[in-house]
Amino acid sequence: MELSKKDILEYQQNRDPYLMIDRVEKVMPGVSADGYKILSKDEWFFKVHWPEDPNMPAMLQTEAMVQMAAMALLTLPKNKGKLVYLTSAKKLQFKKKVVPNSTLYLKTKINTFKRGIADCSAKGIIDNQTVCIAEFTVVLPHIINYYKVNR
Repeated sequence: MELSKKDILEYQQNRDPYLMIDRVEKVMPGVSADGYKILSKDEWFFKVHWPEDPNMPAMLQTEAMVQMAAMALLTLPKNKGKLVYLTSAKKLQFKKKVVPNSTLYLKTKINTFKRGIADCSAKGIIDNQTVCIAEFTVVLPHIINYYKVNR
């Protein structure tokens, strides 16, 4: 399954300027999602994150990886348009600067998904070089709430 930016907006709730993905090239619901963000020189964060040496902030790189992984979860039945929250991130690595006029390819994998909690891994690639790596946990509140015990 491929998703254009218009399709992405149907599945998840982030909007410009905070939408950090432009296209999902391949999604296997519940398993993985791969795609990219085109980084034009006009991106809002390049204008404010060291204007003399513009680069994409590490936390926005992380957000891009999380948004792409979320697409693997939001394409599962009954998840379209639902919320996904990042709850933790570990093993973050930022190996190279992510600069204007590049394309950040994102490869993500859902390692485990149970009762609304997903452990994920991801990497960002530019010109066949890994620029960032992360492992993180996201939650889907509408699923977690189903399993809450009322006391």
